[in-house]
Amino acid sequence: MNYTVHTVNAILIGAGQRGAQVYGAFARRNPKDIRFVAVAEPDAARRAEFCRDHGISPENAAADWRELLARPKLADCAFVCTQDNQHIAPAMAALDAGYHVVMEKPMSRYADELRALQARAEQTGRLVTVCHVLRYTPFFSKVKEILDSGVIGQVQSIQQIENVAYWHQVHSFVRGNWRREDETSPMILAKSCHDMDILLWMVGSHCTKVSSFGSLGHFRPENAPDGAPARCLDGCPAADTCPYDAERIYLRDKGVHVPVIRKVVSLENTDESVREALKTGPYGRCVYRCDNDVVDHQVVNLEFENGATASFTMCAFTWDGGRTVKIMGTHGQITGDVERDEITVTKFAGGETTTIRLNADPEGHSGGDKGFMRDVVRQMQTDGAYTGRTQVSSSVESHLIALAAEESRVTGSTISMKDFA
Repeated sequence: MNYTVHTVNAILIGAGQRGAQVYGAFARRNPKDIRFVAVAEPDAARRAEFCRDHGISPENAAADWRELLARPKLADCAFVCTQDNQHIAPAMAALDAGYHVVMEKPMSRYADELRALQARAEQTGRLVTVCHVLRYTPFFSKVKEILDSGVIGQVQSIQQIENVAYWHQVHSFVRGNWRREDETSPMILAKSCHDMDILLWMVGSHCTKVSSFGSLGHFRPENAPDGAPARCLDGCPAADTCPYDAERIYLRDKGVHVPVIRKVVSLENTDESVREALKTGPYGRCVYRCDNDVVDHQVVNLEFENGATASFTMCAFTWDGGRTVKIMGTHGQITGDVERDEITVTKFAGGETTTIRLNADPEGHSGGDKGFMRDVVRQMQTDGAYTGRTQVSSSVESHLIALAAEESRVTGSTISMKDFA
């Protein structure tokens, strides 16, 4: 394989939280690896900030991605980081314009669009790399290495939990951009297609059947405290005890997540600007008086061609975000906690137990964002000859599993993947 180390040029479509604060931030820290040379972003303030941060000239900044992609090819790849229901059109257009595509998940909520995108990638001979960043975390990389070594035998069953975290649920899925299925996608797709992907990767087999249960159980009007107003800053009597109080989450909490979510509330990101935004914007609403309709807890059961099974739980009502996993094999088991960077392997014969502590990067999907971007750079430096860990075919399969899970949740049926539209 020809592999020439050079700086990769990229364009960004959508300079929001992921586009600007994750991929853009990586480029700023690693300017010899990748640089953004153009941006399309409808919000003028965010577009201007991204241009300042990356030294992009005004003629290479546009409000509409169509304008950017209509020009002669500007770079090696296009990052598609628009809102969920706006991913497919710019991705298709970028492929047609000669770009490799790096794409935020989910690709689409529609099965026919997913298959059409895969077909277009194959027709054009270009890569579509979806940000299934869990494959690039030190944690899951090590788990996959252990599984491939055969030390626990053949995988029979996996239990995985996604701890969404109470603050993340209300920020993104109650008050925020992913609160309504009709405007984005089902939460199991928007949040947990990562998990469907990593389960496929760990089991190493295609999924055959899916069943799922879950609901919007808590963030509903009937659960509002007595006297709670429509907005938290309008004198809520439960402000001191409500864990979801907007002033508490955005102005008093000190967690590592706070600077990131505050910048979503207010680009200026000062206490004064955040407070003003909470008075009138969506993030200051009472969580019991929003227009949200996505679930706040869901379970998914999976069966695979090789006979393995998996159960997955996604739940808002957890203190920390992150994932825990238990993998049960014929000769041993693996248990692990992604946020603690700890994996324990136990062999049945003799009961030997080994604990591995990884000390990985605590930020950016537990190091997954950084690993993903390094892999993207290599893909672009080889002009797609190196395809990396995430390929469009496996991403399509994991998306279809998530869509099947939602159909099962809604209909109460077990879904056969071979028959799934």
